[in-house]
Amino acid sequence: MSSLACTMSNQVKVKICGLSDPEDVAYAADAGADYLGFVFFPKSPRNVAAGRVRDLVGAAGQAITVALLVNPNDQDIETVLTGAPFGMIQLHGSESPERVREIRETFSVPVMKALGIKDRTDLDAIVEHSEAADQLLVDAKAVPGAMLPGGSGVRFDWQLIRDCNWKLPWMLAGGLNPGNVAAALRETGARQVDVSTGVETAPGRKDQARIGEFINAAKGR
Repeated sequence: MSSLACTMSNQVKVKICGLSDPEDVAYAADAGADYLGFVFFPKSPRNVAAGRVRDLVGAAGQAITVALLVNPNDQDIETVLTGAPFGMIQLHGSESPERVREIRETFSVPVMKALGIKDRTDLDAIVEHSEAADQLLVDAKAVPGAMLPGGSGVRFDWQLIRDCNWKLPWMLAGGLNPGNVAAALRETGARQVDVSTGVETAPGRKDQARIGEFINAAKGR
């Protein structure tokens, strides 16, 4: 592991990802979500239709809006950022540190890089991206041949990152739900968490009650 110091804060921050209904967006914002994520990946059941982007982002209140893209080219990013004012870009593909740095410099928008974890050999990528991104999202690694790079509802072994020492703000994802998020925070030391599948009744269909329960559990209410 690197000698980078782990960034911590007292208040747990929550990201609700994969939102596609303005009412769910408004509910999550009112319930205390700090980040709201919107997926721009056609293969995902959570993919946002172009005509709904402004309505969705407009319902976000004070929460930071995050546009999730997978291996985007510059035109893909330009199209998304032109469609609505996003506060952050999340890269959820195989983007290299060099590409992450290039996107930050080209678009002047903070970038969160998602990295899949299966075993300790995957931790080196976190250190490599720490000098390029503004934040990191640590997720379960997609299985070979998977259609989606994330949003599977599968968790990884939290013990792998229990003694993190990363200087960058980072977010825990992968298999979280209202019932296990408190334990995940205790076991990993994470101060930011991301959920999508864990607050759904079906792929792409968010449940407002579960959203509220997750936020309350994460924030210890």
